Amino acid sequence: MHRKGKGEKKQMKTIAKSSRASISFPVELYHTLEHLAKEKKVSVAWIVREAAEKYIADRYPLFSKSN
Repeated sequence: MHRKGKGEKKQMKTIAKSSRASISFPVELYHTLEHLAKEKKVSVAWIVREAAEKYIADRYPLFSKSN
């Protein structure tokens, strides 16, 4: 019988529900995103995700979430 030592974690296969991206913004644009996020009481990431979803829905209606 093998006991887990300190620092060992149980490995589980999981399906990623999201992907991570690192994006650089011009300083002024980022300040605007921060302002909007603070105003809506959400994160900058939420604002960027919402904007990306709207952009794709407008440009490619067949890929919209509502379909």
